[in-house]
Parts: sequence; structure tokens; C-alpha cells
Amino acid sequence: MSDQANVVLCFMAHPDDAEILCGGVLIRLAELGWDVHIATTAAGDCGSEKLPRTEIAAIRKNEGIAAAQLIGGTYHTLAEPDVNVVFDKSTNRKAIDLFRQICPTLVITHPREDYMLDHEQTHLLARSAAFSFPIPNASSLPLAPGTHIPHLYYADPIEGINPYTGEPVTPTITIDVSREIEKKAQMLACHASQREWLQAHHGMDEYLEAMKRHSAQRGTLIGTDYAESFRQHLGHAFPQNDLLAELLP
Repeated sequence: MSDQANVVLCFMAHPDDAEILCGGVLIRLAELGWDVHIATTAAGDCGSEKLPRTEIAAIRKNEGIAAAQLIGGTYHTLAEPDVNVVFDKSTNRKAIDLFRQICPTLVITHPREDYMLDHEQTHLLARSAAFSFPIPNASSLPLAPGTHIPHLYYADPIEGINPYTGEPVTPTITIDVSREIEKKAQMLACHASQREWLQAHHGMDEYLEAMKRHSAQRGTLIGTDYAESFRQHLGHAFPQNDLLAELLP
């Protein structure tokens, strides 16, 4: 069991979401000595036009492991089927058990409103697990002494756009990742099955270029080359201090 005071869990829908949306911050936290965990609710089994579900899911799991290992992190998946992620009793229990095992102090997940429902349902699972895993009776797994509700942050929706209004979302904090951008690109490039498909489809390395474009756009908010933006969850019982601002000023 890791020291809860130094554990970050990036809980996203699909393999590669973490690298696109908050890879730079995960790199910075790893450099500060934090224990980094990247988890996905889905297996990535719809991530190919040619390969069967089981084969592409195995490939994408290995890609997720490789990306996390680049920064000394650990990859996990609940292995739910793509486009079928739902907030229900069984998946909620799986998420709570995962949180209980990892015991995070800091959680990063998708916002409530995003371009696809796998992301939005993952948001609900993350909120539920973050609130519930410290409750003794919420899981049959051992509860570490001193376990408490973690800081919770929402990464940008894809392209930083609210899909229901078409308007850009306004972050509460933006973190400089200019120094980390190339390593972030290396993490994303580990997801070769997705990168190669877009290279063939677009005729360019669109997978990495799209990530860099959005990171550059967020950089304009704080006068840096590249950045990542977040909104903090400030609901009842959640920590109110801005931990990311304190750790990564």
C-alpha cells in the first residue's frame, strides 16, 4: 500500500485519455516523487476497424502499461466494453474497490459534460468512488489507516468545448507543461494502435499534433508554450484547498 499523501490516480475512460488530457501534470507529479496510477474504465476494444475486440483490447492494455511505465507509473483497467460504460451497481463497486486498493490523495478524471457518454459515465464513477472508498463498509477490501476523501479535479473535455453549448469551458487552474511536452508526446506515442490509424487516415501525425495544439491553446491562458487546464471539485466533504496550485505553482 502506497503512502496516501503522495498518490495520484488519473481515472479516465479509455487508454490514451490520460496522456492527452493531463500527461504533463502526471509527469510533473512523478518528478516530485508522487506514486502515479493511470486507470481506465474501458478496455479500448472498439479502437480498431480491423482487429477483433479481444485482440485490440490486449494491444491497448499493453500500450497503457508502456505509457505509464515511461514515468514510473502503474496502469489499471476495469475492462468494461467501449461505448458501454455505465454507472451501475457492479461497475460502481469495481471502481470503489480500485480506489480502495490505490488509496489516492489526488484524483483527476473527466468533466461531467464531454463529447461521449463513456467519458461522462466515467465522471460519475470517479465522483462516487472518490467519495465512497474511505467509507469502511463501502468495500470488503482493507482500509488503510487515515484514509480520507481525496482532492478531485476535472481535466478538460475533448478540445476544451462543452458539447451541449459549443462554448469553451473555463478552467479554475492552468498548469505549465512546456518542459514536459515532449515526454507527454512520448507517452501518447506509446498508444501506437491509435496513432498509426490516424496517420493512415489523415496522412500526418495528427494524434500527437492535436494534443500539442490543445496544449498550446491552453498555454496562451498563462503565457507559456504549453499547458493543461483543470477544474476543481469543491462539493461538500471534498478538500477545498487547491492542491495542484500548491504543488505546481
